[in-house]
Amino acid sequence: MLNHIFDHQTWADLRTLESLRGAPAPKALSLFAHIIGAETIWADRIDGRPQSMPVWPAANLDVLAGAVPEVAQRYRGFCQADQARIVHYTNSDGHRFSTALSDILVHVALHGAYHRGQVALLLRGTDAEPAPTDYIEFVRGQPAAKNH
Repeated sequence: MLNHIFDHQTWADLRTLESLRGAPAPKALSLFAHIIGAETIWADRIDGRPQSMPVWPAANLDVLAGAVPEVAQRYRGFCQADQARIVHYTNSDGHRFSTALSDILVHVALHGAYHRGQVALLLRGTDAEPAPTDYIEFVRGQPAAKNH
């Protein structure tokens, strides 16, 4: 199931990215950059790597577009790993934590959904129409979910 959730996350990130192209919404772009930054930071923590991106990275659509498939590939691997594995990491405030991989993955998926909703609201405030990124929209687009 986690594989499917992260397939949705990648799909939703790419749709959000396309919704931001040409939209005069710098706060929405900043929030999207934060989504990708957080996905990358958590991937770094899971891999035991130093943080490779700030929590609030520069809001550059081309850079973010390149980061989406890269981070998606990392999460595909995490979904295949031992979900009970305990990940030891230091958060952005310098506090040490130990958390099950499964809990981190759920957090990352929910964090992205939360902020994509904020991005959609901000885009609507500029009269732009954000692409739907709801999970059910993703599922309905899958061959197994289509009506017969």
